[in-house]
Amino acid sequence: MKTSWGGRHQRTVALVDGENVLASADRYDQAGTLDGRAVRVCAIGSLRADASKAGDAHAATLIDTLLADAARDGAEMALLFSPADLGARLRGAFPVMPLTDLTLSVAESPRHGAPMTMVRGGEERDLAAIVAMGRVRAERVRFHLDRDSDFIQYVITRKRLLAGLGSAHARQLHFFIAEEGVTAAAYVIVSVVGDAWTLEECGDRDASGARVGALLQALIAREPVERRPTIRAWLPPGFLPPQVGIASSMPSPDTISVGMIGPRAIAPPLLCADDVLFWRNDLL
Repeated sequence: MKTSWGGRHQRTVALVDGENVLASADRYDQAGTLDGRAVRVCAIGSLRADASKAGDAHAATLIDTLLADAARDGAEMALLFSPADLGARLRGAFPVMPLTDLTLSVAESPRHGAPMTMVRGGEERDLAAIVAMGRVRAERVRFHLDRDSDFIQYVITRKRLLAGLGSAHARQLHFFIAEEGVTAAAYVIVSVVGDAWTLEECGDRDASGARVGALLQALIAREPVERRPTIRAWLPPGFLPPQVGIASSMPSPDTISVGMIGPRAIAPPLLCADDVLFWRNDLL
């Protein structure tokens, strides 16, 4: 909440009865683009309620209230981030955005060495270049969130706090840059829990994504004697670095329901996987 984006766009709300909290959630005011048109988006995340019929009713009341408030504020689109079980019970008329969990394999040198790539830790000065990479990639899809420097700083801060305030050594966050001169040419943000890696997001000025693949190879090569990690990701349509393969894929258990709200609401957009650019870091 102390970041520039969080202070302006995030609010935590609760449905209460006296001193009893019946349901709670975070509301995020965001911007997006749908079919080339800018839309204001109300996203609801961190939804909590009792696992009962009464809890479902309280959660639904809270959601309806938040969406009605957002529509009065000018929002046209709603996103509901929810656990799979709760999302299935509350989905209603909102269809689920199709997302696929990928397990990635990364090609390695038989000598287990790192590629010749200039790699350094990511810094705040890299955010503008990251925004530019994302906007080029987003031009190819029907729906995406508008991710500015403040938003990227916000999602990185969330993941860093999750790692830093949890149990010692339980979680790490890697934010690395491949640069040309002093400018970021590619980046990866990876959460690490044990030998499981989650590619939260990435980007590359090269459409092939070769630098992203080299960054992943360099991260793996840092620990050549360790067991190779399991790497999971959501990837944009048509993006697969040449050093990376898809070992398996399955529908994601993380549910994101999408719908249109407001007095001029139209039917929810029918989106397929190739229509959407959505990173795991966007799952608030």
